[in-house]
Amino acid sequence: MREIYSADVLYTQDEFKKNGALLVDNGMITDVGEREELLGRYPDARHIHWEGRAIVPGTVNSHNHSFQSLLRGIAIDKPFLDWRDQALYKYTPLLDEEAIYTGALLAFGEMLRYGITTVCDFFYVHNGGTVYDEAVIRAAGDLGIRLVFARTMYDWTGAPLAYRETVPEAVERTRSLATKYQGNPMVTVHPAPHSPHAASPEMIKAGHKLAMELDTPFHIHVAEEMFEVEEIQRDYGLRPVHYLDSLGVLDERMIAVHLVWLEDSEIELIGARRGSLAYCPSSNMFLADGVTRIPDLLKAGVRVTLGTDGGCSNNRISVYEEMRMCALLQKVSRLDGTCITAGQVYRMGTRSAGEILRLPVGSLETGQYADFAALDLQDLSLAPKQELFANMVYAMQPGAIRTVVVGGKVVFEEGEIKAVSGAAIGGRVDRLFERWAKLE
Repeated sequence: MREIYSADVLYTQDEFKKNGALLVDNGMITDVGEREELLGRYPDARHIHWEGRAIVPGTVNSHNHSFQSLLRGIAIDKPFLDWRDQALYKYTPLLDEEAIYTGALLAFGEMLRYGITTVCDFFYVHNGGTVYDEAVIRAAGDLGIRLVFARTMYDWTGAPLAYRETVPEAVERTRSLATKYQGNPMVTVHPAPHSPHAASPEMIKAGHKLAMELDTPFHIHVAEEMFEVEEIQRDYGLRPVHYLDSLGVLDERMIAVHLVWLEDSEIELIGARRGSLAYCPSSNMFLADGVTRIPDLLKAGVRVTLGTDGGCSNNRISVYEEMRMCALLQKVSRLDGTCITAGQVYRMGTRSAGEILRLPVGSLETGQYADFAALDLQDLSLAPKQELFANMVYAMQPGAIRTVVVGGKVVFEEGEIKAVSGAAIGGRVDRLFERWAKLE
């Protein structure tokens, strides 16, 4: 059945329009216009009107590690390598299929509460196969969030065994998963060589080649920490971006994550090669990584989207939070309040993300997936309503998000996740830690 969703205001084509409405058919937006106009054009459509609400695009989380939400609050206030060893590496041996599924429910459930309708999960705890991968995909399906599964390709021998695969294993398993979900609008699989320091040159080139075969982007962490830059210079005689270019993988398919420690020539090269960035400002601050030069990257032509990163290197999973943090961090680090705008960071978390991930998400237009949220216009964090856009980006609190729709289906409403309650997810997490405590 076709449905018309309407509200007091609708955010489309970069502006709020009064009495706007969307026609949704089979999970897609098939028409957009003024409410009375659509009701007259489609008299048989079911009408859902949200009084006192604003309909806005669902946000897109372009970089996350879902299992890390289980480790939130562990090894806080530590240097990067201590945090990695005491949180990630310490708990990895305890991660079984049930734990991976529970962590994904926790991460994705929190995202829905905060208006995220699409997430790219950069997942690397494969444990010698794809069973754990499928646990993440199953959790996304159970909750109803749209998933880009960035299947990590990782062969650094210093990492836990559960992360590591040979190049042929990584390619075959990633290809097989991508083929299985090909054509599924709710799941897309992308290759993701972990990073220049945790994936060999052969692994990185294999990931890029597979992305070309599958016709997808590929994801890779780049220059997050200064020690990584120093390692690449020591081992290959090049800075990270120049090293990737020497491998022939720096092109329009590359979605680099972080890009904190870059020189001017690297910024210019990424722009020239039409690469993209998944920027995680809160994570970079939490781990004291540094400040990515976003205005310079934008000027060079690099496309930028936003990610939360994992729950144990950020602690919140909200793209609206990342919009705010991106803008404030750039302004203060450059001592220039005009260097980035609310409009720019909003597009990073919505429309630009859809373009970079090659999905019809992030805007409310005909031909896009019906992924959107309804905001409570009476929420105090959105007052005064005369400055609704600015307040949505810089002031809004999660409680203002009242309803979330993915693929035309209501997945979150009035404080509750529809498929699995927050209390049920929290209970699963509690039981998991009780089981872990018995193993220690």
